[in-house]
Amino acid sequence: MREETPEDARPLRSGYTTGSCATATSLAAARLLLGGIRSDRADIVLPKGRHVSLPLTFCRFVNAADASVGAEAGTIKDAGDDPDVTHGALVFARVQLSAEPGVRFHAGPGVGTVTRAGLTLPIGEPAINPVPRRMMQDHLTELAAEYGYAGGFDVTIGVENGEALALKTMNPRLGIVGGLSILGTTGIVRPFSCSAYIASIHQGIDVARANGYSHVAACTGNASEDAMRAHYGLPDIALIEMGDFVGAVLKHLRRAPVVKLSLCGGFGKFSKLAAGHLDLHSRSSSIDLPLLAQWAAEAGGDAALQAQIRAANTSQEALVLAAKQNITLGDIVCRHAREVARGIVPPEVAVEVFAIDREGRFVGVAS
Repeated sequence: MREETPEDARPLRSGYTTGSCATATSLAAARLLLGGIRSDRADIVLPKGRHVSLPLTFCRFVNAADASVGAEAGTIKDAGDDPDVTHGALVFARVQLSAEPGVRFHAGPGVGTVTRAGLTLPIGEPAINPVPRRMMQDHLTELAAEYGYAGGFDVTIGVENGEALALKTMNPRLGIVGGLSILGTTGIVRPFSCSAYIASIHQGIDVARANGYSHVAACTGNASEDAMRAHYGLPDIALIEMGDFVGAVLKHLRRAPVVKLSLCGGFGKFSKLAAGHLDLHSRSSSIDLPLLAQWAAEAGGDAALQAQIRAANTSQEALVLAAKQNITLGDIVCRHAREVARGIVPPEVAVEVFAIDREGRFVGVAS
């Protein structure tokens, strides 16, 4: 069990994602194979350039008598003060060298496999998300260059007791079977703290206004920030990381208005805002597929499409289904989301809403 939270106030401690753990362990195992170096720590670079060092619980050959079987390394997932289901779990990687260049990923014990459409990965793929894959590919490619190695890597990622832990997540409902997903977009787990997060949102808006920025973009995450940065050329000071707390942004603008507010986030999250929810986290609101089906019907979608949307695995799948009938469900969601936002902010604030897909591409806009 985790220790009780201390009663005295203290800063919340950040941790590392399963993607960072997988990167560190696969790098250590590969280094043992290529350089014969048995490590007790692995130094990696996170997506935003931060260098971190993760401790290893083991780094060894799978078979001491036959190095061709591969090497493996493990680390204990430290989620900091975040109530993460994988906190304390052993994340491990087993790496084999291959004559075929490139990096190939496999699901080990405790890591799930994708079995339904609508996720970021094709059916049949191990549930190792794109950013962790890219992190591992980058580190292993750099390691190969360091040792003059022209071959490739087969990387198997596992999580001890992951299949049981996955039952506490949304994975079974989403069609990810056999275990957990390897996740992370920044490599860092930020501890959940409503009051602290909302305070930082308010501060971000106030700082932007104080520095003369009349246009701010409130974004749900890294991909939406990148989209707004590219679309408008906004500096970081005008980009507000709101996470799931869109209500904190909208309500704060009542007393600290700006000339223009751009809201940018994932299509699924903004479908929640469109339905009237101001906290977009899954603990507080859910994607309303019947409502999406209703909006598609109002735009001319037939009965078959409505049934498909109601039965969809994810909102992204609903978006794709609607597009097949030339129904711009992304624009529809953005229009409804803008109406909700307009009902909260002062009338002098111009509001526009952008929805993106999982690749950061715009799939809807209302302005």
